[in-house]
Amino acid sequence: MFNKLFQACACLLLTGIPFDIQADVNSVDEAKAAYIMPLADKSLLTDVQQVNNDFFVAVGERGHILLSTNGNEWQQAAVPVQSMLTAVYFVDEMRGWAVGHDAVILATRDGGTSWQLQQFLPQEDKPLLDVYFRDAQFGIAVGAYGLFYKTTDGGSSWEQALFIELAAEDDKEYLLDLQQSDPEIYRAELSSILPHFNRLFVDGNTLYMVGEAGFIAKSSDFGDSWQRMEEFYNGSLFDLHRTADMSLLAVGLRGNVFRSEDNGQSWQQIELSESATLNSVFSDTQGNIYLAGNAGSLFYSNDDGLSFTERSQADGKAILNGVVQNGSLLLVTEVGIKVLKLDKSE
Repeated sequence: MFNKLFQACACLLLTGIPFDIQADVNSVDEAKAAYIMPLADKSLLTDVQQVNNDFFVAVGERGHILLSTNGNEWQQAAVPVQSMLTAVYFVDEMRGWAVGHDAVILATRDGGTSWQLQQFLPQEDKPLLDVYFRDAQFGIAVGAYGLFYKTTDGGSSWEQALFIELAAEDDKEYLLDLQQSDPEIYRAELSSILPHFNRLFVDGNTLYMVGEAGFIAKSSDFGDSWQRMEEFYNGSLFDLHRTADMSLLAVGLRGNVFRSEDNGQSWQQIELSESATLNSVFSDTQGNIYLAGNAGSLFYSNDDGLSFTERSQADGKAILNGVVQNGSLLLVTEVGIKVLKLDKSE
């Protein structure tokens, strides 16, 4: 498995001005509603968000969206698709979005009780892997094979964008030549060359994106233009996090962890005791940092990510993401919700 279990499930200028393609919901009639399952909280779940102190939302396989007011008891919401969902994001207690396979985008305006289909493109056969909204109107959804959609109206319409500055440096000269000779083939070629975009991370006014083959890029204008940063690792990166002491942590394949104290200009590799792929990194209000990954991998740090102590789970089940609440870790895993009590030292 890999980030969000994607493997298992599976006219543009250097100025950064994107070529926009209007996205549609062509296949809404083909969508089938998710089944309400009594054990949905025991199934594969891929993402979780703590919206406020007593409101949690988790998403996962077969279109499952789960809601909780305490992190222990969960209620499944009615969802109009059965596609695997990979990420969820709420801007407030009422308005949220979820994305997943079939390039699906769902939205709620009533705190997750009901969900509306904003995009469903099974013919694309490409998953979206993350979603973020700056406010109730401006949002971005990204995914495999360079998928990048944006909205300025809360998701009533989504436009696909392609950015040549996100291509590898070795490919840009070829792409620019192709752009002049055959714009249509150029767009198709750029789409095929771009890496998987695995995760978005917002740090103040800077938007970061990490992905396949050491890809990392940042934007200071909410994704209208991008700067691809120098690669420091040739494997996939699955998450990025700013620590309480202002370091950056990047995690990825085979237990690789990298730490930067200069906003990504240079990186130091941090050694772990295990080498399973890491899917996510998150922290609590005290600044403790947690890494979660495949094969039950779980680590924590209380020294700003300079070192990590292992707390991996014996069942060996993949952990996809988590949050810290009321002295416990609330984790979403390949076998559903798992709540772990934290020691006072953690």
